[in-house]
Amino acid sequence: MLALDGKQAWQLYTSVKFDMCILDVMMPYKDGFTLAAQIREANLKIPLMFLTAKADIKDVTQGYASGGNDYLKKPFSLDELFLRVAELLKRANPENQLTDEFTIGSYNFSPKRQELKDSDGTVVKLSHKESQLLLLLLQNKNLVMDRKATLLKLWGDDNFFNTRNMDVYITRLRKKLHKDSTIEIVNIRGFGYKLIC
Repeated sequence: MLALDGKQAWQLYTSVKFDMCILDVMMPYKDGFTLAAQIREANLKIPLMFLTAKADIKDVTQGYASGGNDYLKKPFSLDELFLRVAELLKRANPENQLTDEFTIGSYNFSPKRQELKDSDGTVVKLSHKESQLLLLLLQNKNLVMDRKATLLKLWGDDNFFNTRNMDVYITRLRKKLHKDSTIEIVNIRGFGYKLIC
């Protein structure tokens, strides 16, 4: 479905179920960055791609910071667009979400047993909250996980104390995953965290 401006796009989003959204930046009434942040606040998982002529690094940075998962600059080829769309949809619906064991880089993660096992077979125990947080990060892998929504889901409140508490748990998880340099938990300032692996 096609929307002619940002306002209409938001109305469509709230009335139709989409698998992903492709946004322009320069739209009347509501720009793409504002729309992306609004969509991301409502839905942590939906893939968002920017398809735009705005090619400055500050625009690309703002695109990711507002909740975008990919940023394709014009001019572009249809082949590249289709490949990127397919990859975003694949990431958003990982098959292993249905299993008890998850692969994170070179680690195996069991939320049920609350443990990580590295490639050497070393087992690292996780606290209940660490396990909950890692599972949520994994379910939103390569997507920006909204800070406020995460706090409300896992802590029930987004107050200052719980915010600092979550930051501590993120630091602990980074340390426990440090053996694999391909795994990153990135802080997207003002929005939340993204697990890249």
